[in-house]
Amino acid sequence: MDQAFEIFLTGTPGLEKALQAEALERGFTGAAVTPGGVTFTGTWDDVWRANLVMRGATRVLARIGSFMAFHLAQLDKRARKFPWKDVLQPDIPLRVEVATSRKSKIYHAGAATQRIETALKANGYTIDADAPVVIKARIDDNRVTISLDTSGESLHKRGHKQAVGKAPMRETLASLLLRECAYRGDEPVLDPMCGSGTFVIEAAEIAMGLYPGRQRHFAFEHFANFDESRWNALRQTGPHRTPATQFHGSDRDAGAIRMSIANAERAGVSDLTAFTNLAANDLQRPDGPPGLIICNPPYGGRIGNQKMLFGVYAGLGARLMSAFQGWRVGMVTSDAGLAKATGLPFGPKGAAIPHGGLKVWLFQTGPLP
Repeated sequence: MDQAFEIFLTGTPGLEKALQAEALERGFTGAAVTPGGVTFTGTWDDVWRANLVMRGATRVLARIGSFMAFHLAQLDKRARKFPWKDVLQPDIPLRVEVATSRKSKIYHAGAATQRIETALKANGYTIDADAPVVIKARIDDNRVTISLDTSGESLHKRGHKQAVGKAPMRETLASLLLRECAYRGDEPVLDPMCGSGTFVIEAAEIAMGLYPGRQRHFAFEHFANFDESRWNALRQTGPHRTPATQFHGSDRDAGAIRMSIANAERAGVSDLTAFTNLAANDLQRPDGPPGLIICNPPYGGRIGNQKMLFGVYAGLGARLMSAFQGWRVGMVTSDAGLAKATGLPFGPKGAAIPHGGLKVWLFQTGPLP
C-alpha cells in the first residue's frame, strides 16, 4: 500500500493549470501539468483521497507498471507475466481499453486489446464489456504503460444531481471555472441562468468544505488491495464549515428552479442556497457584500436561435451594469459576439475549453463600476 507510483488526474483540456493548482492545494506534492491533466507520484491512499477530494479531475488513473513490447507476441507474453493479482481480484470482471501511438511498432489498438484480454483470461480473469473495472493500456514509443481507472463513473457524477436540463454544465468543469474566476469559498455566488443549479451548488459545497466524492462509490472499491476501514476513516475526515454567505440561482424556467432545489437538497446545501424563477433582466441584487456572478447562458449551437440570443445577452448585461456594482462576472459562451453584446467590460477571453461538443471560452470582468 505504501509503494509509490505515478498517478494521473485527467481533466478538461485548456484548464490543466487550474487542476494543478487544486492538486497542490490538496497536498498532492509535485503535481505537474501534462496534456489533458496532471501527474504526481503517490500511494494507494493518495489514489483514494484524490477520488474523494478533487473537484476538477474527471478520472484518477493509477499507472501500476510498464514494459517494452515491439510486436504482438511479445505483448501477449509480457502481459501474461504482469503482476495483475497484486491489485485485481479474480472474481471481478474487467474491461480493456488500448491506445497506440505512431511511434510504436504495435499500432493496431484492436489487436493489442485482444492480446491483453487473452493474457488476463490466462490469469483467471473474466472480460466483460460492462465490467466495473477498466484497464487502460497505452503503447507509446514501444512502451506499454498499464493504468487502472480507479474512479469508475466520471467524477462529475457526484451522486446528487439526478435532475438535469438541456446542455448541463458538468460539476468538474464548473469547479475549475469557479477557480479560474478566483472563487475560494468566501464570497457569495449568483447564477442568473442556473439551469439545474450546478454552479450554485458547487460553490456552496466548496464554501462548506464538503468532499465532492462523499456520496458515491468508486472502481477502486473492487480492487484486491482495498481496505474498507481505512477508506471509511478517510471519508470521515475534512473540514465542515458553516459559511456566512448565501448562494443564489435564478432562471426563467420554473422547471429548472424545481430541479435546482431538489439537487441542492440531495447535496446537503439547501440551507445555503436560494433559487428564484426570474428572467435574467429582472435579476435582483442579493443583500450583503458583492461577490461573483457566473453563468453558462445558451449560445445557439445547442439551444435556441442564436440571433434571438443577442437581445437576451444585452438585457442581462444591462441589468448587471445597472444593479451589480462591485460584483465580478464570469461568463461561458462559444461566441465572442454574444459576450460583446452584453456591454460588460470583459478582459481577453481564456483558453478554448471543450464543452458539449463545442469550443467555449470563459470571459471575465473585474468588479463592475
